[in-house]
Amino acid sequence: MTTAAVQLRARLHHLYTGLGAECRRFRYGVMVLDLGTILFVIATSFVERNAVIGVIDVLIGIVLAVEFAMRLAGSRRAWREALRLASIADMLAIISFLAPLAGEGLGFLRVMRTLRLLHSYRMLDMLRDDFDFFRRNEEAILAATHLGVFIFIMTALVYETQHAHNPHITHYADALYFTVTALTTTGFGDITLPGTVGRLISVVIMLAGVTLFLRLAQALFRPTKVRFTCMSCGLQRHEPDAVHCKACGALLNIPDEGND
Repeated sequence: MTTAAVQLRARLHHLYTGLGAECRRFRYGVMVLDLGTILFVIATSFVERNAVIGVIDVLIGIVLAVEFAMRLAGSRRAWREALRLASIADMLAIISFLAPLAGEGLGFLRVMRTLRLLHSYRMLDMLRDDFDFFRRNEEAILAATHLGVFIFIMTALVYETQHAHNPHITHYADALYFTVTALTTTGFGDITLPGTVGRLISVVIMLAGVTLFLRLAQALFRPTKVRFTCMSCGLQRHEPDAVHCKACGALLNIPDEGND
């Protein structure tokens, strides 16, 4: 490997794992790319495909492929990185963008990349440091993200498995409507998924969806706690006015930002 290649790999590794301001901007840029891709997939799912959308698909696929190659090049264990579930989902999504006729519908898997980013320790630390709103509402934001990802993936799954033969599922809005009614167990009955596969999808939506919905409700309505690591036992969540750790009794020194 040439010196230039070694330097490039070291540079990429620094950008993906470093803690400096430049690294933060780079990873925020990757997150914006992911979110933009998801919004594009959602928006174009409600309109008929045409040549313009096809060209944009290919351009997005090229950008995502370059970013994926950069991530692998910057990893110290490229093969392990490539074999992760989120990376495999990335590859399927990239294929669907570069060859939409062969892999149409797989682009929604890109949403798993954003979920992986949000669960990266470095990304979470960045969001806590840079955004007070995220720091105060971290659990609710992550729970809402989990629920949103689940709804998005199940909506796409319902559409891809049903629109060809189910007259009630003609576009993503129908699939989204069914997913939400099944998740909330409202079950109006105007749209159903026939067959064994359809029933199994409905069961998954109801069981997993209700669990995620209850987790979000719990995060929204339970008493607020602050994140502060106890130096004695490592407990991280405490009451806002806690003086001693409730797990080990050690004295805490939780920073108080004061009242306006």
